[in-house]
Amino acid sequence: MRFLLIPDKFKGSLSARDVIQAISEGIVEARPSAQFHHILASDGGDGFLDAVRNYLEVERIIVDTLDPLGRPVQAPYLYDSQNQTAYLELAAASGLVLLKEEERDAMQTSTIGSGIQIQHAISKGARRVYLGLGGSATNDGGMGMASTLGYKFLDQYGNALEPTGANLRLVQHIDESEVSPNLGEISFFAINDVNNPLYGPEGAAYVYAEQKGADQKEIGLLDDGLKQLHKTVARILEKEVADVPGSGAAGGSAFGLKAFFGAEYISGIDFILNLAGADRLLEEEKIDFIITGEGRIDDQTLHGKLISGVLTLGQRYEVPVMAVCGMLDTDSAILKKQGLKEILEVRDPEKPLSYNMENAFMLIKKAFSDFFRQ
Repeated sequence: MRFLLIPDKFKGSLSARDVIQAISEGIVEARPSAQFHHILASDGGDGFLDAVRNYLEVERIIVDTLDPLGRPVQAPYLYDSQNQTAYLELAAASGLVLLKEEERDAMQTSTIGSGIQIQHAISKGARRVYLGLGGSATNDGGMGMASTLGYKFLDQYGNALEPTGANLRLVQHIDESEVSPNLGEISFFAINDVNNPLYGPEGAAYVYAEQKGADQKEIGLLDDGLKQLHKTVARILEKEVADVPGSGAAGGSAFGLKAFFGAEYISGIDFILNLAGADRLLEEEKIDFIITGEGRIDDQTLHGKLISGVLTLGQRYEVPVMAVCGMLDTDSAILKKQGLKEILEVRDPEKPLSYNMENAFMLIKKAFSDFFRQ
């Protein structure tokens, strides 16, 4: 049997490479003659740069920048000098991974650090900037990035505002006087796999701000703030992009990239599958199974995320797709109705979360060994 493996990481437990290795070892125990192809995938969040490096000849550049709370930090991006193209990961400078849990504060965090990285890439000669969204600690509507590149956000009295979530609702004017006229010559691409609008019940604040440290009152303030930012952008810049699917990604960073830099939204998984030549592989090779997965499969899994993209790929070539997860937090019947052939939940329900995370490699390996012995 021939397998194409395209799993995501098991966050906090295994990298995508580790998951690929565990799946492979488990299948080989049951099917020693099995053959494997794999794609190191990303939906635009954590791991985006690793996925890009796997398929392109790029230079890794370390930048002195700021973390989400404005503290000095070093963060990488990738640069293809031949094609004048930069690849950045929002989480590298603006991610939750940089904060302790008690430091999470969606009202005070900012994407300034990611803006510094973009500025550095442009100074290197970048004419195209791809920014992987996901894993952000911010809810600033992209104001931090925009402020680094010359935009000023002002209150009703003309005072400059710090580009934080708390100040969104105070934005009454946008000053473009210090924005470089050359900025319009640079192409921006926001890489993500969510379809949320900027604000509202399905928007950035109500869906994601709680995990970034916001309480219910703050979530309401942040949502009001994102709506205010949209109104000001529409009035001053004459751009209406809040309802474009995906504008709510990364605390509204996608909105900011589109509103201030004219960014195009691109599906993360589609971007990586294209880089990896997935279509060519499936046209040239006989693949019996595509296997994907992530640490937790829930109701959001088939709404724009990596597994959804892999499932679409499989359906296009009539190859069955199965998924593996640490925890299944939705009805498997719904997933199967959408086209997944099988879902393997590998956790031991009799053991605590810590055990399942620490032993994820073994649990995945055993699950696939048992399944393919049937």
